[in-house]
Amino acid sequence: MTGQDEDIWFEPKRFGYGTGLPVTWQGWVLTLGFVAVAILGGVVLAPQHPALFIAALIPLTLGFMVLTARHTRGGWRWRWGRDD
Repeated sequence: MTGQDEDIWFEPKRFGYGTGLPVTWQGWVLTLGFVAVAILGGVVLAPQHPALFIAALIPLTLGFMVLTARHTRGGWRWRWGRDD
């Protein structure tokens, strides 16, 4: 990979809006890290402080979405299944 392809961590969804599966180790680390932190927060924080858990999960999710959008081939846009 050279040039701008180095920044591609995810393939776009074939139908709809958003990102598909990770295609590089960076994408997998980001995705699995997000899932691990969300689950850990759900197990540790949510039972005692559900509002704090939600307040922490919102910026975490928004940050994850921004990173995946920046690193998706072709960015996020609506797709109808045709090759782009």
